[in-house]
Amino acid sequence: MNKKLIALAVAAASISGAATAAEVYSDETSSLAVGGRFEARMVMADNEAGDSKVTDASRVRVNIAGKTDITEDIYGIGFWEGEYKDGEDVDNRHLNAGLGGEFGQVRYGKTDGSLGMLTDFTDIMAFHGNEAGNKLAAADRTSNNLAYVGSFDLSGNNLTVKANYVFTGENENANGTYDVDGYSLAAMYAMDMGLAFGAGYGEQDGQAALNTETGKQAFGAISYTIGDFYFAGLYQDAENTEVHGLNVEESKGYEFAASYTMGDTVFIATYNYLEDSNNDKDLRDSIAVDATHYFNKNFRAYASYKFNNLDTDSTVGITKAKTSDEFVLGARYDF
Repeated sequence: MNKKLIALAVAAASISGAATAAEVYSDETSSLAVGGRFEARMVMADNEAGDSKVTDASRVRVNIAGKTDITEDIYGIGFWEGEYKDGEDVDNRHLNAGLGGEFGQVRYGKTDGSLGMLTDFTDIMAFHGNEAGNKLAAADRTSNNLAYVGSFDLSGNNLTVKANYVFTGENENANGTYDVDGYSLAAMYAMDMGLAFGAGYGEQDGQAALNTETGKQAFGAISYTIGDFYFAGLYQDAENTEVHGLNVEESKGYEFAASYTMGDTVFIATYNYLEDSNNDKDLRDSIAVDATHYFNKNFRAYASYKFNNLDTDSTVGITKAKTSDEFVLGARYDF
């Protein structure tokens, strides 16, 4: 990408609270809330021919959450979220129901896996980031998924545990429809003094697009918040995962993230690296920076730039477009 585009990204970054869902119905035992976002996203990057290309990646998300009291201690829940992009069918991101109580929540349907709680440590950018945190299908948001989450107060500190099992069958996630049998589990401990850390493991038979050996993945994450600063790191060690549409027998990777809040503006930087350990090839290697300005709890605007350090010799099958820098301008309205 040319120097003019880099200069534009820097200039945009120098000028830079999602709203809660609105309750639309309630009675003595039940409630229904609606939320979502409208998000305009202009992505500038080089295409396969090496020419700069502008892509409209705008989207809208709508979610509906329901809750009803069953007994004094047990309640029922249901949640749906859909995403629409111009020219595409609606993507059902979440579609699940279950039970909750002091023990936590149990859901079945299309819902989050357990390792996303750990990638969230460093997946904090408005657009880029989370390249080294690619998860197995069974550990990510997927259908045919039985999931549990519990949060417990421990003398002012908080322990969150998650576990899920994906049943063999016609499952669906962001990568398409596939057949997989797997599970994941994770735990996170957040201390009152600003330190948090977590670990998790996932395993599955089958891939989103590949029929391979058993996939295995371990994550570790840590973060520290002090004043207006936030620092976080993520590490993964995996076997038989899918990256760039290829089966990678062994991989290791990490992501570092840092943010600084200055008034209503948040500045974030991340570094992502993921390698094919068997072949000593880079799969992900990038530095990204962004700035987001919150005009109020409902509206924000952001600029994000990714410096892509990959080249076409990094690994087999990588294309020129996947080695390009990217510059993104976005505006988001939450409701």
